[in-house]
Amino acid sequence: MENHTAGLISLEEALARMLSQVTAIDEQQLIPITEAAGRITAQAVISPLDVPPFDNAAMDGYAIKLSDLLSEHPLTVAGKAFAGAPFHGEWPGGSCVRIMTGAPIPPGTESVIMQEDAEVSAEGVRFAGKIKPGQHIRRRGEDIRIGDAVLASGVRLGAAELPLLASLGIAEVSVKRRLRVAVLSTGDELQAVGQPLQEGQIYDTNRFAVSLMLHQLGCEVIDLGVVRDDPAALRTTLLKADAQADVVISSGGVSVGEADYTKELLAELGEIGFWKLAIKPGKPFAFGRLQQSWFCGLPGNPVSATVTFYQLVQPLLAALAGQRGAALPPRQRVRTTTALKKAPGRLDFQRGIVSRAADGTLEVRSTGHQGSHIFSAFAAANCFIVLERERGSVEPGEWVDIEPFNHLLGG
Repeated sequence: MENHTAGLISLEEALARMLSQVTAIDEQQLIPITEAAGRITAQAVISPLDVPPFDNAAMDGYAIKLSDLLSEHPLTVAGKAFAGAPFHGEWPGGSCVRIMTGAPIPPGTESVIMQEDAEVSAEGVRFAGKIKPGQHIRRRGEDIRIGDAVLASGVRLGAAELPLLASLGIAEVSVKRRLRVAVLSTGDELQAVGQPLQEGQIYDTNRFAVSLMLHQLGCEVIDLGVVRDDPAALRTTLLKADAQADVVISSGGVSVGEADYTKELLAELGEIGFWKLAIKPGKPFAFGRLQQSWFCGLPGNPVSATVTFYQLVQPLLAALAGQRGAALPPRQRVRTTTALKKAPGRLDFQRGIVSRAADGTLEVRSTGHQGSHIFSAFAAANCFIVLERERGSVEPGEWVDIEPFNHLLGG
């Protein structure tokens, strides 16, 4: 390893340190399922009914009693059963009931024969093929039984989970309250998005990007704006943030050569660790505890801020929110079609475009220049190309790990 990488801590170590210190919030709310998208279940959801709620037909066809098949005579049709309109008539021997998918099976039904195996004539119905007892019948509670836990605690509710609750007649669900996250940026050179730039100014991309990602994670965002390079102003803002939020996120002021008062002030107000991470982009990062909230200090560089938020802050917020399971998609091994420039020493998150080749396999290509100031690469990309810490440059055709973007970056 080159000397300039000495003393850097790995992404895995940094994340492990963070997650080992935090516990999930315990406050919960009972809310309508129509308002629950993106929220995290606070406790297991128990089914109040059986699914299916009654024995029903799995196919369009005919409900029969097996004894009636012993005769060589065709069966007459005693009536019809539809979903929502069960058969309640007399069912004499030597007859069957025409039944549609989802209809409750008439009492005494021993099998349902699908219509493709039925031959209908003026004399009645004959059946072909092998007939088994209980075939094509969905039994009550076969899918879910009363008292079953249909969702565990810590599940993020979305398009797969909420319709399930609706199908069970569950109108309200207990969820964790939203995390409150305060966001601020530091630096005299920053200007709010939408305002005209003055000489030497740049737009405050970080606060805007972080706020967008926080909203997508279902957090309540407290926007504290841009704090100028003034110790008194920063102190006032941090105290305000700490009093309101579960997590305070700042960008800028955490790298070598930046204002020392930022580190001194954070040390005074809490216990903050300033780390040099063995990742690229995103080496400078700060994490720790203020008096009432957790603190994350992101690099001032927009690409570095986004990468560190995505890789470190996102899993931290998931843990605080009580979400179970991995916050990030699993990595995949694919071939690269382009050369990738890299020096050994840091885990590299390059922006890439994964697509399917003509033979059906996945392949990835670079978005181009990977400078830590080139934010436009995120707009073109759909994944990170994750190059190992000690790996050097990569030639076309080599195997690399990719990490598809999740919903935060448009995946």
